[in-house]
Amino acid sequence: MTPREASADATDPALGFRAVVPAGGAGTRLWPLSRAGAPKFLHDLTGSGRTLLQATVDRLEPLTGPGGVVVVTGQRHREAVLAQLPGLDASAVLAEPSPRDSMAAIGLAAAVLLEREGDVVLGSFAADQVVDQGPGFAAAVREAVVAARAGYVVTVGIRATGPSTAFGYVRAGEPLGVAGAPSARHVRGFTEKPDAETAAAYLATGEYRWNAGMFVTRAQVLLDHLAEQRPALHEGLLRIASGWDSDRRGRLLAETWPTLEKIAIDHAIAEPVAAAGGVAVVPGDFAWDDVGDFASLSTLLPERGTGPRVLGDAADVVSLDAEGGVVVAGSGRVVTVLGLDDVVVVDTPDALLVTTRARAQELRSVVDAVRERGREDLL
Repeated sequence: MTPREASADATDPALGFRAVVPAGGAGTRLWPLSRAGAPKFLHDLTGSGRTLLQATVDRLEPLTGPGGVVVVTGQRHREAVLAQLPGLDASAVLAEPSPRDSMAAIGLAAAVLLEREGDVVLGSFAADQVVDQGPGFAAAVREAVVAARAGYVVTVGIRATGPSTAFGYVRAGEPLGVAGAPSARHVRGFTEKPDAETAAAYLATGEYRWNAGMFVTRAQVLLDHLAEQRPALHEGLLRIASGWDSDRRGRLLAETWPTLEKIAIDHAIAEPVAAAGGVAVVPGDFAWDDVGDFASLSTLLPERGTGPRVLGDAADVVSLDAEGGVVVAGSGRVVTVLGLDDVVVVDTPDALLVTTRARAQELRSVVDAVRERGREDLL
């Protein structure tokens, strides 16, 4: 264990911050397993016995202490979230009437927390990622919290295992120079998903890491940046938060929420504030995956010796002369695969998907085709 890990493992006392868990999206690249009514964060995608949402909260609660987690989710998923997290107080689930992207979700949590508790440090951690629960995650969060207290917006840069074109990148610059956060560096910029050649060139410099969308900052700092960058969005969120814990909530949401700009926190805050020198990055030296498609999912499931990896009851899967790939057995039927390598088979009670790992990133087009046929019931 490195000195950095030894100073911040998962058994450390709470860091005194609030963890915000945005739990949204439909996970269209995991259709038909993930759907609008039951998105991927509500599923156990690793065979661990815990859903992605539950695993996220399991990872965060030792760092925040009791009552330190807030989940922001859609109104239609509120009851499912509370059912999966029985230890969470109902007031800790902030329900959005409709999706307005990550800036509105995280900004709402910041504004509500500012009303309830004052200028706390908050960290945003998506509900649909798979993260190694070892000491590396806690070490990164600890440094991020320290840097956030110094007034920075802090992101966690994941150590890249290869020149992936599926992720965005964050470029680290000079050391931040904040005591207690020795690994923190200034951010020189963010880059959207590059092509393979560009990604390889990035990694060769040693300055780039994957951008996992984890942000840690003080509530007031975040909202001040939002006021400067997106004043209308800032004003609307503060208006809603002012009546969140009162009987005015419903009226304020109905009047204001539909008018809020749909924009990701990366574009609204991270990119422009980084250009002004206000964003820092701490290294995340732990295994991480955003489970973006079935090709990614297949690497997270245990190997069976031969044949495709299986999510669900392995007794329902029979494979012969078929290597690699993944089978999701979710209908109770027996799925057989003969002579097809790297195949993806997803069997649900009302829809069956057959594709390959190489084309798993294209599932959005399948979802669009299903929608065009008027089968909203399958989405």
